[in-house]
Amino acid sequence: MSDKSKDDIVVEWISHPFLDFPKSSTILVFFFLFMGYGLWQLTVVNWEQPFYYVFGMLILFGGTITYFIPTHYSFRENEIVIHYWLFKMVRSYSDFGCYYTDKKGVMLSTFKMPRRLDPFRGLNVRFSKTQEEKKALFDLLDKKIGNRQ
Repeated sequence: MSDKSKDDIVVEWISHPFLDFPKSSTILVFFFLFMGYGLWQLTVVNWEQPFYYVFGMLILFGGTITYFIPTHYSFRENEIVIHYWLFKMVRSYSDFGCYYTDKKGVMLSTFKMPRRLDPFRGLNVRFSKTQEEKKALFDLLDKKIGNRQ
């Protein structure tokens, strides 16, 4: 990052749900072990097709990968930057029409009112475990988006 981009950061934090929520993480790991064993029995033992085991485990793990890797959120003056392990997403505040909260974060919606398509079109932002960034984030979103549901 250049010094200029660091200067305009208003709020930033790192969210790592796997470490922040050990009870949920333990349940998820046991679920993966159970599903892995069941998938192994079905695809390798019964069908003798190990490709389907690898494919199934990739789908299972791929759908939850953001739970296992740390996510770095940077809310800047003009844009939102989200760094996953190998990926970087940059979005403008003008892309969003409203926002609303849930227990562990904020959903930035592309619509003026909450819709069922929000998980696909919007942006789900998770808080850190301490949620220290919550007030500063809401102040910024009130200023930039303004439509809190």
